[in-house]
Amino acid sequence: MVVAGDMLCEDLNFDIAEVLKFFTFKKGELVIYYEMEEGEKTESRGIVEVCPSTHRITKFYEKPSADVTESRLASVVFYCFQSKTLPTLGEYLKYHPLVEDRRLGKYMEWLINKTGITVFGMKLPTGFQLIGQVDLSEYKKWLACYSSKQHGFAAKSITCRSYARIGIMGNPSDGFYGKTIAMTISNFWADAMICESKKVVLIPHPLNDPTEFGSLQDLHRISRKEGYLGGLRLLQATCKKFYQYCSEQGIALAKRNFTLKYDTNVPRQVGLAGSSAIVSATLKCLMKFYDLIDDDLPKPLRANFILNVETEELIITAGLQDRVVQVYEGLVYMDFNKELMEKQDYGRYVTMDISCAPHFWLAYMGDPSDSGKIHSNVRQRWLNGDCDVMAAMKTFAELTDLAKTAMESRNWNELSELMNKNFELRRSIYTDACLGQGNLRMVELGRQFGSAVKLPGSGGAVIGLCLDPDNLVG
Repeated sequence: MVVAGDMLCEDLNFDIAEVLKFFTFKKGELVIYYEMEEGEKTESRGIVEVCPSTHRITKFYEKPSADVTESRLASVVFYCFQSKTLPTLGEYLKYHPLVEDRRLGKYMEWLINKTGITVFGMKLPTGFQLIGQVDLSEYKKWLACYSSKQHGFAAKSITCRSYARIGIMGNPSDGFYGKTIAMTISNFWADAMICESKKVVLIPHPLNDPTEFGSLQDLHRISRKEGYLGGLRLLQATCKKFYQYCSEQGIALAKRNFTLKYDTNVPRQVGLAGSSAIVSATLKCLMKFYDLIDDDLPKPLRANFILNVETEELIITAGLQDRVVQVYEGLVYMDFNKELMEKQDYGRYVTMDISCAPHFWLAYMGDPSDSGKIHSNVRQRWLNGDCDVMAAMKTFAELTDLAKTAMESRNWNELSELMNKNFELRRSIYTDACLGQGNLRMVELGRQFGSAVKLPGSGGAVIGLCLDPDNLVG
C-alpha cells in the first residue's frame, strides 16, 4: 500500500488509523475528499462523484468546468493504493508522454473513469482550500480561523436544543407501518452543550443522574419518581453510535476531544419523548462540533439514527414518529408505508403549516409509571397476524389522513371527533388494564369538561381539544 499526497495526516488533523481501517474494510483504493465552500471553483480541484450507499467513486474529473458535473466534492490530493494497483501508474505514464497529463489528478481520472478500478471515497468534514493555487488572502483567512479555534474555543461552547413532542393523531401505529401526525412543543425541551477539552468527558446531570442522596428515604422517593436510568447513558450511547456511523460512512473525524453535558425540563416517563430529545440535542452538538452537514446525515436517516440509539444500544421500547418530528420540528405528517420503509428505510414525511394546529391543552401525571410498559403484547399479536390488531393499525392510518384534511381546513369539530376515535380504538386493542387507571382518569376528567382527549405518547400524559371557551381555565 502506498500513500501519496501533499500533506501528512498529522497536518490534516484526522486519525490515520481511521483512514487505514476504512481502506482495509472496503478492499479498494481510497480517495479523501471534502465538501467545497460557496465561492470555490471546480476548475481548481479534482472533483469526485460518490455513490451515497457504497461510497464508491463513480467519476473523477480533474479541474472540470462548472457545467461538467453538479458535484461539489473535491479531492484533497490524498490517495491510498494497494500494491497490486501500482503497476497501472507505469502503464499510464507510458501512454501519456505529455507533461500536462503527468499529474496525479489526471492519473486518477484515467484510473477511475477508464480502467474501472474500484476506488472508494472517505469524506473529511472540513475544507482544504489552501491546497493548490491560492493567494495570500486565503492564507490569512484560514490562519485567523484556526487561531480562533485554538485559542478561543475553550471558552466557547456549542449548545443545541430539541423539543418534546405530542402525538396528535395515529399513534401508536408508527411502529406498525401506519401514519401519524405529531408536533413539537416549546414548553419542554432538552439542551446539550459541548466544548473542546483534552479528554472526552461526559458530565452527569445533578438531578437526573444522582449518585448521592440525603437519606435512604430520598433514594426511594427519587427512584420511584424518576426511575433508575438517567440521561448520561443517552449521551454515551449517542457518542458511541455517532463514531460508529462516521466510520461506516467513510467520514474522517478531526482529532478533537470534548466535554459534553445536558439539561432538560421534559417531565420524566410521561410519553413526551424526553429521552429522544436528549439524544437529538446531543447528535446536533456532535454534528456541529465535527463540522458535519445535512448531507452527511440527512434528516430522514437522522431520525433513524436517534431511534437506533435507543432501541439497539439501550433496548428502550420506542417508535419512529418521535424522532422524525424532533428532527424536522413543527407540525409533521408521517406515512410509514411498509413498501416505502422496506425500500428506503424511512417513510414519507411532510411538514405542515403550524397554523393548522389548534390550541391543545396538555396534562400529565406527577408520579407516572414507566411509559414503555404501555405497549403490552400488541406487537407480538401484530407479528402473529392478529386480525383485530391489523385492522386497528389500518384504521389509525385512515384516521390520520382524515385528521390531516380536517386540520388543513380548520375543521376543529371533525378533529375533535377523530381524536376521541383514536383513543377509543387504542383502548380497544390495548385494554384498560394496560392503559392504566391514571391515564383513563385523565381522559375521563377531560371529557367531563367537553374536551376531546387522547394519549399524545406511550402513557402518562393526555392532550385535549376543548371548543367551548367557558370550559377552559386560563
